[in-house]
Amino acid sequence: MIDTTYALGVLAAMTVVTFGLRALPFLAARWLQSHPVVQKLGRFLPLAIMTLLLLHTLVGSARQNPSGPWAELAAVATVVALQWWRRHALLSILAGTALYVLLRNPGLVA
Repeated sequence: MIDTTYALGVLAAMTVVTFGLRALPFLAARWLQSHPVVQKLGRFLPLAIMTLLLLHTLVGSARQNPSGPWAELAAVATVVALQWWRRHALLSILAGTALYVLLRNPGLVA
């Protein structure tokens, strides 16, 4: 049987640690924003994450589809070309998604 005092003490310790971990970034925000490593990561990390997500999606989709990665590559090329040309993220994403859906489901075009 568990002692009530022990259980409450464990809950209190967990509460303090959880609150401290959640509050730490806000307390250290001023120092973190001016730190050069954090600034460099802020410039580099979003692109790196998006690249890894894209590669993971392309490889996973190519493994599942017997026709190969051509629909994915065409959609990615469309997104890149539209983004480079128009600089409009929503337009690029919508056009690339629509092309991908149409290439993967040719029965949709009647």
